[in-house]
Amino acid sequence: MLEGIIRENVALAPQTTIGLGGRARYFAGCGSVEALRVCLTWAGEKGLPVQVLGGGSNIIFADDGFGGLVLKVDLPGMTFCEAGKWDRVTVGAGQNWDALVEACVGRGLAGVECLAGIPGQVGATPIQNVGAYGQEVAETIAQVRALDRQSLDEVVFDTAACGFGYRHSRFKGADRDRYIVTEVDFRLRRQGRPSLAYPELRRHVKARVDLDALESGSPVLGAVREAVLALRRSKSMVVDPVDPDSRSAGSFFLNPLLSRQGFAALERMVGDGAPVPTFAAAGGIKVPAAWLVEQAGFAKGFRRGGVGISSHHALALINRGGSAAELLSLAADIEHTVREKFGVDLEREPVVVQGLKRHSGSSAPWR
Repeated sequence: MLEGIIRENVALAPQTTIGLGGRARYFAGCGSVEALRVCLTWAGEKGLPVQVLGGGSNIIFADDGFGGLVLKVDLPGMTFCEAGKWDRVTVGAGQNWDALVEACVGRGLAGVECLAGIPGQVGATPIQNVGAYGQEVAETIAQVRALDRQSLDEVVFDTAACGFGYRHSRFKGADRDRYIVTEVDFRLRRQGRPSLAYPELRRHVKARVDLDALESGSPVLGAVREAVLALRRSKSMVVDPVDPDSRSAGSFFLNPLLSRQGFAALERMVGDGAPVPTFAAAGGIKVPAAWLVEQAGFAKGFRRGGVGISSHHALALINRGGSAAELLSLAADIEHTVREKFGVDLEREPVVVQGLKRHSGSSAPWR
């Protein structure tokens, strides 16, 4: 079963959108749940740590690689089932996310059109509660199927059990690294119309097309999807081999959610400068992390060594031929400066996988 699945000394940088990181001591691409079970059992017997990998769009590996098993989830599949005015869409965790959005929009299914162009795989979306331009996957996820890494049993979670929050879920919090998402069910509105909650997107769409003149379903949803893609491309937030500013892990920092007292303290520290912009948010006041980064002196296009900040988006830290160590050093300096200047702690969005010493049971190099 393991022959042809597990490889040794595999370069990790090409497996990520940012193109950084050393080599994996072992690497396995798994296209079935049974393959996941077999590989997890094998790693457990050898005492190896396991790092799960999806589309590589939200992860940074250390320069000295990973001394265990990197497990790439390649579970395929996308099926549509009609249920009244809704469609139930069942998707394998290895399915490309943007391909799913395109397929749903093409069928006139509303609920994910504002999430077009986001790189990565479907299995990562409930972990992060992926969102953009006023939409989150939590709004449409009906259930998540996952493999328990301890028992190797499959478990099903309904929406409430997933514990969704802003860019958060139980899979990222209390149950971090316990489950591997294998399949996600979405509940989408048939012949629906878009809900444009994000002001920037509303302005962008209005400048391009009259949505009121378009029929419900695919015509109007397709227009919104194209507007989202154009907006993301203008910020280099669509993976493009010819755009060096897209060589990133997406937004590196989350937008801080402050209490009223915390926001008042921030305003005092800003003083008589530019008004602090905010987003509407439940449970507090959300401040754009991009604004904090730029006000702290890290402008778009900033460059240091082989890394820098995108010319089009202050939250995208990019690889310009540098190293993971350089990138993480820049991130740490940004965090320190924002904390010192504004009293706000920035939270990182990508997963950072630190290197481990080579497994002592093998003489093969992996760095």
